[in-house]
Amino acid sequence: MTVDAVVTTRPDAALLRRPARVRLLWLGAGVVVVLLLVIASFAFGTRVVSLDDVWAGLGGSDGTVSAAAVTARVPRTALALLVGAMLAMSGASMQAVTRNPLADPGILGVSFGAALAVVVGIAVFGMTSAAAYIAVAIAGAAVSAVFVYVVGSLGYGGTTPLKLALAGAATAAALSSLIAAILLPRVDIMTTFRHWQVGGVGGASWDRVGLTLPFLVAGAVMCLALARGFNTLALGDDVAAGLGEHVARTRLLGWGGAVILCGAATAVAGPIAFVGLIVPHVCRLLLGPDYRWVLPACAVVGAGLLVGADVVGRVVARPEEIEVGIVTAVIGAPFFVWIVRRQKVREL
Repeated sequence: MTVDAVVTTRPDAALLRRPARVRLLWLGAGVVVVLLLVIASFAFGTRVVSLDDVWAGLGGSDGTVSAAAVTARVPRTALALLVGAMLAMSGASMQAVTRNPLADPGILGVSFGAALAVVVGIAVFGMTSAAAYIAVAIAGAAVSAVFVYVVGSLGYGGTTPLKLALAGAATAAALSSLIAAILLPRVDIMTTFRHWQVGGVGGASWDRVGLTLPFLVAGAVMCLALARGFNTLALGDDVAAGLGEHVARTRLLGWGGAVILCGAATAVAGPIAFVGLIVPHVCRLLLGPDYRWVLPACAVVGAGLLVGADVVGRVVARPEEIEVGIVTAVIGAPFFVWIVRRQKVREL
């Protein structure tokens, strides 16, 4: 039995399947929208620049204030693209591994585990290296993910979407309180990282982009290689094992890929919530449940969402900025309520 046949055995999957032509059209449309958002990111901010200045800035010119503004926005836009893609793919992988439609690095507390590890490293050990931030953040995300999954597995019935969501919410609240307790007495650290706590891509540099890119590639390769396994996990553990899938290995590697993506994204941009929740649902709605299509689509849509949120944050409060984490929370909170209120949210 092929994976395509497996995917269509679910009652709702047959209705959600899309022809390859339609899927390619949606992906192409997503890429076009992302390109338009990238141009908007170059053009809009505290200073609105013309298209001529955009092209001049992209060509390396900084002879005018507008062209210099574009040059400064390029690494910020690149970082937003990377972080959005990483968080969206991380969320999709978590939803596949847990079969939980509410799974998200922020909701499950994984992002806050990464954030706490970075704050502890800075406050206690004087950590300053950006590479060390990423390594510590990935370790913190891994510990938090394991803790939430273990807590969500306790009690009658084992792991359920509701128990995981509750365990993740409680863990996120506890970790957020610990972060605040560590930072409040340290005014120097509090001043430096108060915007990072909210989540944002301001102050991006090509060094941060270069540090983040290898982790995006590593995590994305792991998740994409497991796409067929994610499809079989959707049928339940018993059926997946009967079809020859190594369930424990697929779950472990899927968690690993998600943690790498989430930890690295959190280290460079802070704990940005809801991107990993919103984007996979939108991609499944447009492309169907096949993770071989959902995961690449999540990378495209997630990148576009974060760039768009960053543009909105720069425009609505001009000349000040609203951090991108606040914008995604405003968008994501109603979406989260809508998912919870749906009747068919027990599992994917």
